[in-house]
Amino acid sequence: MAFVDEVTIYAQGGHGGSGVVRWMHIKGKEKGGPSGGDGGKGGDIIFEGVRDLAALSNYRYSKKFRAEDGGPGDSNNKHGADGKPIVLRVPVGTIAKDTTRGEIIEILAAGERKTMFKGGPGGFGNDHFKSSTNQNPMTATPGKMGQGGDIHITLKIIADAGFIGFPNAGKSSLLNALTRAQSKVGAYPFTTLEPYLGDLYGFLLADIPGLIEGASTGRGLGSKFLRHIERTRFITHLVSAEQEDLAAAYTNIRAELEAFGRGLPEKPELVVLSKTDLLTPEEQKRAIEILKKVSGKEVVAVTILDDASLKSISERLTTLLKD
Repeated sequence: MAFVDEVTIYAQGGHGGSGVVRWMHIKGKEKGGPSGGDGGKGGDIIFEGVRDLAALSNYRYSKKFRAEDGGPGDSNNKHGADGKPIVLRVPVGTIAKDTTRGEIIEILAAGERKTMFKGGPGGFGNDHFKSSTNQNPMTATPGKMGQGGDIHITLKIIADAGFIGFPNAGKSSLLNALTRAQSKVGAYPFTTLEPYLGDLYGFLLADIPGLIEGASTGRGLGSKFLRHIERTRFITHLVSAEQEDLAAAYTNIRAELEAFGRGLPEKPELVVLSKTDLLTPEEQKRAIEILKKVSGKEVVAVTILDDASLKSISERLTTLLKD
């Protein structure tokens, strides 16, 4: 199933139930007094956060949702039943915008619930209108419409660290090696077409699909994946030892972060020289010096073929994320 991180749906809160005109049945009296109950409230449209990145795929084809209407009032001042809400389950990190009112809600935790549209209030029964001057009111009011409209939903993944870099920089392989993630791996560009997550001693790592020069303007997989870096606390920037020009490989990706903005350039960054099994010790030393000079950041060398190398980067990442 294709990864969905942006979708527009239509949702409608339930209509309120109508109030009714009813009378108490008292022996010997044609009208024993008003007893019409109020209508029930219509159901709300509610968003609930879940830890499932694929949750938005549920709305790829099913795009219209309506909560249950409230029930009408009844005699003996009985209140109509409230309509059942519609609960739309979305991934943690979801932003939902009511395109008509401009109202925005964000879901930042699993189990968190927020109401986007409220159901309509129920109408009043005739008991509501009785007074000293109007003891036999014939008036009842209908329920009101619930709120509704188009909702634009986007996902920005919340993770402790995001793995970025050119396609085939080794991001997926490193994520799989450090965690139990099952990010797709292959020897061709754009193997990873959707973000993957893994857990490293309680820290959430995200494999962001490979970026290319011009990604911030829509080239390659476009800027849609750049936004997934926005909510990461930390960037792990992989540069493959296969690159002929290591400095350019680093600076080109950094240029895309700068162009996209939104706080990405200011995030703490660890630079990782990957696939170092392709280099001699002397070549690796020179490559690290090049990346240190161009980035001004700490550089760690890693190959997933070496347990000591993986242990070293695992410990370094954990230390940095604890700070």
